[in-house]
Amino acid sequence: MSFWELDNVKASTGGTWLARPAASERVTPTGLSLDTRTLQNGQAFLALKGDRTDGHEYLATAAKAGASLLIVDQEDAIKPLLATLHRSTSVLMVADTGKALLQLAGAYRKTLESTRVIAVGGSNGKTTTTRLIESVLSSTLRGTASKKSFNNAVGVPLTILAARRTDQYLICEVGTNAPGEIAVLSAVLQPDIAVITSIGREHLEGLGSIEGVVAEEARLLDDLRTGGVAIITADSPELTRRVLGTPGETGKQASRTVIRFGVSPDAELRLSNVEVSAAGTHFAINDRAMYSVPLLGAHNACNAAAAIAVAKRLGLSDDTIRAALATARGAEMRLQPIQKNGVQFLNDAYNANPESMLAAFDVFTSCTTGPTRGRRVLVLGEMLELGDATEASHREIGEAAVTRATTDLIIFVGEHAKHAAEAAGQKAGGATIDADHRTGERATIVHIAATTDAAMREIASLLRTGDFVLLKGSRRVALERVIEHVATPTISEAKPLTQGVTAA
Repeated sequence: MSFWELDNVKASTGGTWLARPAASERVTPTGLSLDTRTLQNGQAFLALKGDRTDGHEYLATAAKAGASLLIVDQEDAIKPLLATLHRSTSVLMVADTGKALLQLAGAYRKTLESTRVIAVGGSNGKTTTTRLIESVLSSTLRGTASKKSFNNAVGVPLTILAARRTDQYLICEVGTNAPGEIAVLSAVLQPDIAVITSIGREHLEGLGSIEGVVAEEARLLDDLRTGGVAIITADSPELTRRVLGTPGETGKQASRTVIRFGVSPDAELRLSNVEVSAAGTHFAINDRAMYSVPLLGAHNACNAAAAIAVAKRLGLSDDTIRAALATARGAEMRLQPIQKNGVQFLNDAYNANPESMLAAFDVFTSCTTGPTRGRRVLVLGEMLELGDATEASHREIGEAAVTRATTDLIIFVGEHAKHAAEAAGQKAGGATIDADHRTGERATIVHIAATTDAAMREIASLLRTGDFVLLKGSRRVALERVIEHVATPTISEAKPLTQGVTAA
């Protein structure tokens, strides 16, 4: 029986029929869509209300496109259409379409009896680790993985529903902004393997503190199936204490295996001999097995170690894992090298928190050690959702940008970034901006408060042919736009500063 049989969909969501064709005319959906632009004839359409649009506004379009089932939670939106629907179209009214999506995914997950479900959480490295696990497992096994960063209450259920019952693995990235979000997703996923990549100062506006981060991320482990495996960073003492608990403790601890990875000496998969070069990152596990991954940064050795732990659990050999990691590809906008019109970018603009900023500085410095063709430039966007820690965290990063990275020009972007610019200027001894932005003995420090397209063009105008540029900031800053605005030919002589750009 198809999972999408109408009675099964109703039972999974607890909905009620507003329109149900006669048995001879009913059409079993072939799958689910949230978007009328990609809706295929015969699929169910679930009208989800998002931040920018409401699926209920597109019910007529969905029906015209051939949706066999409309799932709604606003009766007023569907009532005017009921008389015009094709006689084979069903309409199911649910209490909340967002919850219905999760309910459907939870019900479908239970049908994946031969599929190992892998959940990947953590403060940093989730998407990269997901891609690395996928690269290794797909070399010999058949499965499904999250697209891009599908890690929320919409992306996770869509990833589950995209899996095939014949899949040997399903990898879901799991994110959070506030307490309780992981609990909802974990309950739906019921993972066989749960990975926590790292613990850092993420979303403190909602999670409050490192302890709050640990409590939220560790929730991913609470719904592990009996005999499940927790693969966690060994480099967070707070997480280790929460997961391992008191020696001799029973209960959930006894029903799962815990494997830790990292540089900590008591990690089961202990990293050593980590070397970063232009070709990627090379490292050893437990001073024996050597691996390489074509990604920049020592932190990617940790991400790869998590992937190794998962692959070993699924029975892959060292040789298979080593070969797959050596050809793995990283996620977009995660320390992604891009060259545009003579400027070399290291695009790490997907997101940022203090820990990922510091890691990016280390990678940038390792890539620019020794003579360089042009200037070494940091373009650093503000870090959002840090709550009460906002000013202190930005000041910390501002100082680190001067002391931890080797730079000729630092451009801070966003309102909160003013704190970073002030701290950087103080640490650099009152660095100033030359009239033509030529590099002096100290790094030139600039603050641009706006995050508009005009501001991105202004930043691009400060760059020169041969510059090596790190882009790093929170997602809403969208610093990748700087790359788009690098003109042809690249500006070789800096333009005068315009309003909104100030010296630190």
